[in-house]
Amino acid sequence: MQSRVGSHGTLEEGGKDPVMKLANPARPLQLRLLQFLLLFLGVGIVFSLFSMYMIRYTGGPQNVVAMSEPIILPCVPEPSSLESWVKTPLSLSHKMNDSELFWRASFVPRINTYPFKRVPKIAFMFLTRGPLPMAPLWEKFFNGNEGLYSIYIHSLPLYQQNFPPSSVFFGKQIPSQMVEWGTMSMCDAERRLLANALLDISNEWFVLLSEACIPLYNFSIVYRYISRSRFSFMGVFDEDSPFGRGRYNANMAPEVNITEWRKGSQWFEINRKLAVDIVQDNIYYPKFEQFCRPACYVDEHYFPTMLSIQSPQLLANRSLTWVDWSRGGAHPATFGKADITDKFFKRIFDGSQAKTHRLSF
Repeated sequence: MQSRVGSHGTLEEGGKDPVMKLANPARPLQLRLLQFLLLFLGVGIVFSLFSMYMIRYTGGPQNVVAMSEPIILPCVPEPSSLESWVKTPLSLSHKMNDSELFWRASFVPRINTYPFKRVPKIAFMFLTRGPLPMAPLWEKFFNGNEGLYSIYIHSLPLYQQNFPPSSVFFGKQIPSQMVEWGTMSMCDAERRLLANALLDISNEWFVLLSEACIPLYNFSIVYRYISRSRFSFMGVFDEDSPFGRGRYNANMAPEVNITEWRKGSQWFEINRKLAVDIVQDNIYYPKFEQFCRPACYVDEHYFPTMLSIQSPQLLANRSLTWVDWSRGGAHPATFGKADITDKFFKRIFDGSQAKTHRLSF
């Protein structure tokens, strides 16, 4: 018994208990680990509280986004203000095809009032084969009236205008296509002019002209007359003859019946609503394209018939363009240098047609 006790006492005295030597070092390690976890938890709580404070009182995420702008910016910036949507296009050149152009031009604001100062303009649209021989006269007509008009030229695709930068016609040529007289390509060109002009939100009235047209009144009279009228000016009449109803094709029903068939002058002045109606039309266009071909001349029937069906209350049923059909034939008379006399202009201003039209190009 003593020997056991002695042996046990010897072990205690010597401090050589193997169990005690393994347990003692583990306690400080566990304490350090616990202290580290508590410290980490405390730092996390402090950081979370600080983040909540920043978000609530300083708008932290917005500041972070603003400071993290991308280094590489897009080639075409996205519209970020109203001005980018309503400003006049700097260039008439674009790569849209007709379908894309007509779709873009058919956008219509559903709110009638404008949230910016809008000065309504007249879009003068020249449908030409090439040069504008009357350009010097038109230059004088437009002079001093900047901001009240826009100009668009549709000519043969390969023709390049050579106006100097100082000219009002410089850079006014739109992307064009071939046009054949008496076919739907003529109406396509007119729709193309309207669509390009509709891209400018300030254009309110649209006048179709040829290279042979000249203004018979100064700009202020023309602007005042058009802007004050509640009608659009397009010749629309029912002609019971081989050159009127005689051109109607029964295959155009039911969209167009013979009692709705109309004829009119190619040259017109219309407001923005009717311009959008023409550009977005996909009901009457297929019928006229398929069933109104020479000797049915579609440019004399398509727009007058469609608009007289859709919006007869907006039409004056007459054109603003003075033409002379007294010589007969498929085309109106043209006038040369020898025709331009005081008597000639007196006939225009005082004649029965002038009294009916009152304002002429």
